[in-house]
Amino acid sequence: MRLKYIKSQDGVSQLERQIIDTMIRMGKLAVRATDLEKEFGYSRTNANLALSRLCKKGWLQRLKSGVYKIVPLGSDNANPIPEDAWAIAMELFSPCYISGWPAAEHWDLTEQIFNSTVIFTAQKQRKREQSIAGLTYITKFISEENIFGTKKIWSSNKPVLIADIHRTIIDVLDNPEIGGGGRHTIEIVQAYFQKKEADPEILWQYAERLNHGAVFRRLGFVAEKIMHMPDSWLEKLQAKIKTGIINLDPNGPDSGPIITKWGIRINIPLEDFS
Repeated sequence: MRLKYIKSQDGVSQLERQIIDTMIRMGKLAVRATDLEKEFGYSRTNANLALSRLCKKGWLQRLKSGVYKIVPLGSDNANPIPEDAWAIAMELFSPCYISGWPAAEHWDLTEQIFNSTVIFTAQKQRKREQSIAGLTYITKFISEENIFGTKKIWSSNKPVLIADIHRTIIDVLDNPEIGGGGRHTIEIVQAYFQKKEADPEILWQYAERLNHGAVFRRLGFVAEKIMHMPDSWLEKLQAKIKTGIINLDPNGPDSGPIITKWGIRINIPLEDFS
């Protein structure tokens, strides 16, 4: 069988082919100048030049400054949209993990499909939303010490960290926007409590460790008014409530009844939740 090359993948030197072959053999998802320095003894300048040439010739696809992906043989163009968004995220944003709506979908807490990937990363980013090789990433900065409650899964034969089912709930309650908005976040929480894996004690432990006031408020309100959790568990959350009022949906209007017990304004309709 003949391999299909795109036109721009012609004209590589023997050394350039060796670079590509070596990176493929090593299973490199992302290629950086440091890889060429280590494997071939290149200087940083020469390594960057080599990667730039291979990119111009269509053998590498630029993901971000200094980071490239090998273009698969047989691609119709030199900039295909990668199918391994999660594995690429681990290369670009590590230390990091997947959370929000992609994690909710993974744990079967929602049937909605979203076209972007939510990344909690300990790398500070200039932009919250980034488009990389046709993939959209929504990033949220988090301290490395707060990367907990994750599970390792595999994507494109690469290890990926994803929020476990309990951390997914904590994260969307902390920031409902990454759960698809206030109402959809409540639907995700409802779906969680219907799962056999649901464990209120783990939710409490995660909330206490993260120690974000918004989590205690939203979790307390939803658990009491919608999930009807026992008072003994709710009291632990209520003890963490401090002064001030937050909106149930941060992107909703600044209007609606205030539940003083939880310090929260109900600014979205909840009539159909029970």
